[in-house]
Amino acid sequence: MKLLILSTFAAVLVLMCDGKTVTGFFSSDMARQSGAQQVAKFLFHGVNGLLSCQIDNRTVAIGKGAKLYLFHEQVWLKLQEKIKEVNCLLKFSDAHVTISLNDVENNQTLAPFTHPEAYYIVYADKYTCLENEDKRDNDSFGAETIKFKLVLLNPDAANNPLDHFSAEESGLHEFYFLLVLAYFLVACIYAQPIWQSIKKGGPMNTILKVLSVGLFLQASAALTNYMHLSRYSVDGIGVPLLGGLAELCDMISQNQMLYMLLSLCMGWSLARMGRTQSRLLEWDSTPISTAIAIVAVITQGILLLWEQFEDIDHHSYHAFNSMASLLLMVLRVCLVLLLTSSLYKIITMERSVLKRNFYIRFAKGCILWLLCHPVFVAATLVFAEYQREKIIVVAVTFCQSVAMAILYRLFLSRSLYWEVSSLSSVILPLTMSSGHRCHYQS
Repeated sequence: MKLLILSTFAAVLVLMCDGKTVTGFFSSDMARQSGAQQVAKFLFHGVNGLLSCQIDNRTVAIGKGAKLYLFHEQVWLKLQEKIKEVNCLLKFSDAHVTISLNDVENNQTLAPFTHPEAYYIVYADKYTCLENEDKRDNDSFGAETIKFKLVLLNPDAANNPLDHFSAEESGLHEFYFLLVLAYFLVACIYAQPIWQSIKKGGPMNTILKVLSVGLFLQASAALTNYMHLSRYSVDGIGVPLLGGLAELCDMISQNQMLYMLLSLCMGWSLARMGRTQSRLLEWDSTPISTAIAIVAVITQGILLLWEQFEDIDHHSYHAFNSMASLLLMVLRVCLVLLLTSSLYKIITMERSVLKRNFYIRFAKGCILWLLCHPVFVAATLVFAEYQREKIIVVAVTFCQSVAMAILYRLFLSRSLYWEVSSLSSVILPLTMSSGHRCHYQS
């Protein structure tokens, strides 16, 4: 687990989130090699969308004939697919907007959008389609670069172009604010009772510690995302390190919870198969259940990292847009089937109504935690593409918080605590014989 956490942290450090304030250099060489220098992608919506580009050398820009072109997403992607077949000069006639960089600050207000539309912003100059390199070499401007700062803005509630958020990101800032507020209120109300329960020890002690760490990681991810988006709303860049830290917290939380749920369920199942209900078992004392949990956690960890590297827009929960995402969905569905079949066997064999209810509630928490992501990924296919990531992030975060609450309530319940008091502190195999079911008192 430590190795997985360290590798996850190292990977997150190199992930860079694309802001909607982009800085860099316009290069004639780069534009010529690629047929145009791709600068950014942005989803405009509403009225008074604004593109503002500041450059450091107006003379060089005019000498190069520097221009920015806005291509509709589908148009640009088709041109890229047929880049060798399309005439270099003619393709720029398909641009929706053309902006000549003739001033130090170049502003372009965009026409109203009836619905959100994605645009690629690309740079090109008179050297982009030049076939004879000697002509460029003889020109004093050919090798010079232009430092730029590109700001992309959507209208706010008052239709002023002040919103740095693209259409697919709008609303996430407010969502994380409400989520952080909810975590704060819950902590104020329940932190002390949970801490007292943990201090008392007992069979539920280790599980409560794991749940508390998982909840702390979820709250940390929400807080760091909120801090990143708060800064992003001001400058369009945010703090990418905080965004990466939020992903790291979420990955560790996902893997920790998966390990706990699988260990518990497999421990119960194997204990019944081996008829070892007469003694208490520790969490890591069953080699088979531990091995199953470790393999599942390592597999999920690898897929989560792969998914982050494949998708340039880094979120904790992704829509189905890569092979890694598909494999992750398949893994979680398979894990749900494994846990459901194991718990179903335990529930059908259990004679005690209280114990059976305990397992049923535990199954609900497990299924909700693992299955909410695949279900919402499938459900969002009916929505527009720009809405999917946002819906998935909000819905999965909410459902996993509910699942955490179900598990907390289950293990903190005093009546259930005494009913399963002979269970192990982690694996919790039921050890009470039928002759001693009703001899516990609160």
